[in-house]
Amino acid sequence: MFIVAYVLIFLLCMVGNALVCLIVLKNRHMRTVTNMFILNLAVSDLLVGIFCMPTTLVDNLITGWPFDNATCKMSGLVQGMSVSASVFTLVAIAVERFRCIVHPFREKLTLRKALITIAVIWALALLIMCPSAVTLTVTREEHHFMVDAQNRSYPLYSCWEAWPEKGMRKVYTTVLFSHIYLAPLALIVVMYARIVRKLCKAAGPARPGEEVDSGRVAQRKARVVHMLVLVALFFTLSWLPLWALLLLIDYGQLGEPQLHLVSVYAFPFAHWLAFFNSSANPIIYGYFNENFRRGFQAAFRAQLCPQQRGNHKVAYSGRPGGLLRKRVFVEVQPSDFGLPSESGPSTGVPRPGRWLLRNGRVAHQEDPGCSHLPLTTPAWDIRGGPGRAGPGLRVLTGCAHESSLVWS
Repeated sequence: MFIVAYVLIFLLCMVGNALVCLIVLKNRHMRTVTNMFILNLAVSDLLVGIFCMPTTLVDNLITGWPFDNATCKMSGLVQGMSVSASVFTLVAIAVERFRCIVHPFREKLTLRKALITIAVIWALALLIMCPSAVTLTVTREEHHFMVDAQNRSYPLYSCWEAWPEKGMRKVYTTVLFSHIYLAPLALIVVMYARIVRKLCKAAGPARPGEEVDSGRVAQRKARVVHMLVLVALFFTLSWLPLWALLLLIDYGQLGEPQLHLVSVYAFPFAHWLAFFNSSANPIIYGYFNENFRRGFQAAFRAQLCPQQRGNHKVAYSGRPGGLLRKRVFVEVQPSDFGLPSESGPSTGVPRPGRWLLRNGRVAHQEDPGCSHLPLTTPAWDIRGGPGRAGPGLRVLTGCAHESSLVWS
C-alpha cells in the first residue's frame, strides 16, 4: 500500500506538471508573467518528482544508503534546490497577485523581469542549499549492521550531513525552517489575506443592464477567494508535519527507540504528504483556472481524436482576423470583450458578425465528434497554485485581471 501511494503521487506529479509545461509553452497567449512563474513551479515540481520521490521511496524501503558519495551529494543538492525553488516561486506568485489586485495602478512586471526573477529564485535556492551539499557524505554506521536471509551481516552506510559540530546542524535546520517554511508561509498568508479583503470590498452596485455580468463576476470572485484560501491552507498543512519532525529530531533529544519510531513510521508519511503537494498543483490549476482546464481537455482530446486534430488548428489562433473554416464556429464569452491584459489592453476583440457565438466552445455544424476547446482568456485570470513538496535525504532532503468590479 505504501509503494502504491508513492507510485500514484509520482504519476500525478509527472503527468500533471508536464501538461502544465506543455500548455504554457505551446500557447503563446498563455506566456504571461504569472504563467511563467507557474511554469517554473511545474518545472521544480517535476524535479521533485524525478529526484525526490524515487530516492526517498528507496531510502524508506531499503535499510541504509545503496548509492555512492557523489550521488549522495548531487541528490541532496537537487532535491533541496527543487523544493526551495518551488517555495520561492509560490511567494513570487503571491507577490504578483498582490501587486495586480491590491495595487492595480503600480507598474506591472514585464516578461523579462519575470524571467530575471526566476533566475534569482534558482540562484537563491542554490545558495541556501550549498552547506547541505558540502556536508552531505556517505558514512559507515559503526554500531549498526544489515543481516540478510542467510544471517550474513553487512556494514550499514547512510547519507547524512556530517557537520563539524552538532550545534551547527541545529543552526542550519533553523535557517532552513525560517527561510523555506516560516517566512514564505507568513508572506503568502498576509498577501492572500489582503487580496481576499480587497475582493470582498470590490463589489459595488451594478449599473442598469449589468446584473448578469455582476452575477458572473461575483461567481468568479468566490472561486478566486476559495482558491487563495486553499493555496495557503494546503501549503501550511503539507509542510507542517515534515518541519515538525525535523525540529523534533534536532531539538528533541530523542532516545534510540523514539528515533526508530519516528524514522520508520512518521517520516515516510510526512514525506508522502509533502510530495502530494507537488502532485496536487496541476489538479488545482485545472479546477480553478479555465485556461488550464481547457488545455488539459484539449491535450486529452488530441490523444483520443488524432484524426480530427487538423480540423481545429485554425480555431486556436488568437487573432480575430484569422481565417476560420466554415465548419468551425468559435464563441467568445461576453466577459472577454475589451479585457485588459498584463501587456496592455486586449486586442482580441471579436468583430460583430464574424463568428457564431455558442457557449464559449468550438462547435461543429456537421460530423459530431471530438472537438477541441479553445484556450480563451476568461475575465478572471488567476493563475497559480499551492504549496510544495519535500525532499528525501535531509528529510527536507502574472497578473490577475479585474473585469468591471473585481480585476484591474
